[in-house]
Amino acid sequence: MYDIHSVRKDFPVLDEVIYLDNGATTQTPVPAVNAMNDYFFKYAANHGRGAHRLARQTTDNYEDARDRIADFLNTTPESTVLTKNASESINMVALGIRWEAGDHVVTTLVEHHSNLLPWMRLREKGVEVTIVGSDREGCVDPKDVDAAITDRTKLVSVNHVSNVFGSIRDVEKITRVAQKNGAMVLVDGSQSAGHMPVDIKKIGCDFFATPGHKGLLGPQGTGILCIKDPDTLEPTYIGGGTVHAVTTEGYELEPSPSKFEAGTPNIPGVIGLGRAVEYVQEIGVENIEKYEKELTTDAVKRLAEIEGVEVYGPKDRTGVVPFNVEGMNPHDVAMILDETRKICVRSGYHCAMPSVDMLGVEGTVRASFALYNTEEEVDSLIEGVEQITMLA
Repeated sequence: MYDIHSVRKDFPVLDEVIYLDNGATTQTPVPAVNAMNDYFFKYAANHGRGAHRLARQTTDNYEDARDRIADFLNTTPESTVLTKNASESINMVALGIRWEAGDHVVTTLVEHHSNLLPWMRLREKGVEVTIVGSDREGCVDPKDVDAAITDRTKLVSVNHVSNVFGSIRDVEKITRVAQKNGAMVLVDGSQSAGHMPVDIKKIGCDFFATPGHKGLLGPQGTGILCIKDPDTLEPTYIGGGTVHAVTTEGYELEPSPSKFEAGTPNIPGVIGLGRAVEYVQEIGVENIEKYEKELTTDAVKRLAEIEGVEVYGPKDRTGVVPFNVEGMNPHDVAMILDETRKICVRSGYHCAMPSVDMLGVEGTVRASFALYNTEEEVDSLIEGVEQITMLA
C-alpha cells in the first residue's frame, strides 16, 4: 500500500474541500502540472513541425507521453491516438466506420450518453441499434449481449464500468462473444483506466476509449482512442499533420496514429497526461484499486445503514456510490453537503438518463472515490448524510 498522506500533498485543493466527485473529473497532481508548466516556460513549440531545438524537444516529450500511455494500457504507440476526451474518441469510431444501411450496433442501457448518442444517431443512416437492458444494480448479462447480436451486427459498444452504478462489465467475455460472431467491439474505459488494471491486448477489443482527466489524473481536454487495426477507420478530420504527400490531384495519408490527429494537438495537456500516467504507475494501479475498493465498501455499508437512505448498485463495484435521501431532491442533498461540510459530490442524471430512469427516480447523489480520499472523509460524508436525514 502507498502513503496516502504523502500522496495528498500532491493535490493542494484537498486541504480546502472533501472531493468526492472523481467520477466526473479527478484532481491533477503537482508533478503533472509542473510538467505542463515546463512546456510553457522552457521549450514551447509546435509538435512535429520544425527542425529547431524547441520543436524537437516538444515532439520528443509529446511522443514520450504517447509511449508511456500505450505501455500503461498494454498496447502499441501506433495504435494509440490522442484526442480531447472519450466523447471525441467514441465519435471518431462512429463517424469513421464505413456503415451501410442495415448494419447493426449493440449497446446497453447503462451507458454514458457519450457511448449511446453516437450510435443512436446512426439510425439516420439506416443502421439498426439494439439497447440491451440491465438489472436494477446496473449489471448486464453477457448472454443478453450475445442474444442481441445478429448476422448484421458490425459493432458492440459497452462501458467497462458504469458511471452511474460502478458496476463492472465482463468486457473480455463480451469481446469474445462479439468477435466470434464477426462483430467489432468498443470498450468505454472512462471509469476503469487508472482505477483498475486495464490490459487492452488481454481484453482483445477493437477500440478502447478513455479520457485523460479521470482515473489517469491528467488535465481536461485530453483523451485516448486505442485502435487495434487502423485500417478499420477513416479519419474524422484531415489536414495538417495527417498527410505524407499532397498534390493538386490528391493526397497520401500518414500511417496511424498521425492520420487520426489533424492540426495542433493539446501539447501541454498530453505532456501533463504522460506525467500523470507515470504518477499512477509509480503508486501502482493494483494498489489504487485495492484502496479505493476498501473506501467504497465502507461507504456503501454505512450509507445503507442510515434510515431513509437508499444506495444503488451491486456489491462488486468500483469507487462509484450513488444514493438518495428519502424526501430530498439529490441536488439539495449535494448543496447541503457542500455548504455544511465542504463535501463535493455529483447530483442528477450523470449524463446517463436511461440508467437513472430505470430506477424510477429523478437523479441520484453520487459520491465517487479516488486514490487520495481517506477514511476520515468517508466519516464526514456519513455524518453529513445522517444530519440531512434529520431534515427530510
